[in-house]
Amino acid sequence: MLNQTEIDFFKVALQERKETIKKNLLINSNERDGMRENELKDEADHASMSLDSAVDNAISIQQSKELAEIELALDKIKDKTYGTCDLCGSEINIERLKVKNFARYCINCREVVEKE
Repeated sequence: MLNQTEIDFFKVALQERKETIKKNLLINSNERDGMRENELKDEADHASMSLDSAVDNAISIQQSKELAEIELALDKIKDKTYGTCDLCGSEINIERLKVKNFARYCINCREVVEKE
C-alpha cells in the first residue's frame, strides 16, 4: 500500500500534468481559431491547414482523454483508493504508477482490458 509521502508525490505529479494539458488544449484551441481567421491563398495553404488541423485535433483528443484519466486518479486520491486496480482491487505496482500516474489497472488486468 502506498504511504502518504508517495500519495503526495503522485498527487503533485498528476496536478502538474493536468495544468500542462489544460494549457496545451487552450493553446491548441487558440491556434485553430487563428488558422480559421487567416486568409487561404491557394490550395496548398488549404491542404497544409487541413493537415495541421487534423494533427492538432488528434492530439487534442488524446490529451482530453488523458485529462479525464487524471481527474479520475485525483478523485481516487480523495477517496483513498488511489493505487488500487479498478478491476480486481489489488494494488497497482508503484513502478507502474511512476510510469503512468493515472493507471487504473494492475498489469494483469490491463492485459485483460486491452484484449476486450
